[in-house]
Amino acid sequence: MVARRLTIALVLSLAGSAVFTLWLGKKVSKRPTQPADEMHYFAAAQNLQAGDVLTAASLKLVSWPASVPLDGAFSKPDALNGRIVLYPVAAGEPINERQLAVAGSSAGLAMKIPDGMRAISLRSDEVVGVAGFLLPGTHVDVLVNFRIQNSPDTITMTVLQDAQVIASGQKTEPDPQGKPTTADVVTLLVTPEDAQKAVEASSQGSVHFVLRNGGDHAKAPAMPIQTASLSGELLPSSATLRAAPVAHKAEVAPREPISSPKPYVVETIYGGDKPESGK
Repeated sequence: MVARRLTIALVLSLAGSAVFTLWLGKKVSKRPTQPADEMHYFAAAQNLQAGDVLTAASLKLVSWPASVPLDGAFSKPDALNGRIVLYPVAAGEPINERQLAVAGSSAGLAMKIPDGMRAISLRSDEVVGVAGFLLPGTHVDVLVNFRIQNSPDTITMTVLQDAQVIASGQKTEPDPQGKPTTADVVTLLVTPEDAQKAVEASSQGSVHFVLRNGGDHAKAPAMPIQTASLSGELLPSSATLRAAPVAHKAEVAPREPISSPKPYVVETIYGGDKPESGK
């Protein structure tokens, strides 16, 4: 009787163990499936700024309702690797094609312009461009030479000081070996006010660049130079000539009227007497 009970208990234990093992195996081997009403897009793993380059560390997958698909979003990381962000992207925000630069392109010139600054391009040549040594990153002064209205004299004056060159032609990076590069256009980084000065100067006459030490940021007082000053004489400008008072002819004092000659008297002397004769 006892042996029979032990046999039944053993059978029941084996059966329970088999059922539990079968259930646990199914639980472990069961893979989670994506709900039919969800999709997955790649989003920013942290806050991204304009100019950042996307890597695997800057991306993460987020769930998104399948009923509201995102046009331009990415579901594969290969299309995002190495792309450059054009606009700030908040952490967790799905990345869209419109927020990125064209695949294979560099950051471009716009990424190099700080907030509040402007980039302006001015014409150059081998002489004006300091023999091709206006490389990105160098600093220059900008001079303009123009002719005075209604005058044969010309004036040269400094309009910008310590302006940074951010592009020489279409190159935004200097030559690795420091070789000079001749470019038809030089792009400067300036304030909005200095951009207006540069445009006005270029419309008045010829623009010249003066290369300066990149560590010298002092702005020295610069007086306009006229052609006459080259010979040591400083002629008045046309404005000074126009403002100068007109000299008037000195008035001649009236002459005194010439008086008529006085009548003369003839005297006849006889001996010692001096008789009076008539007029």
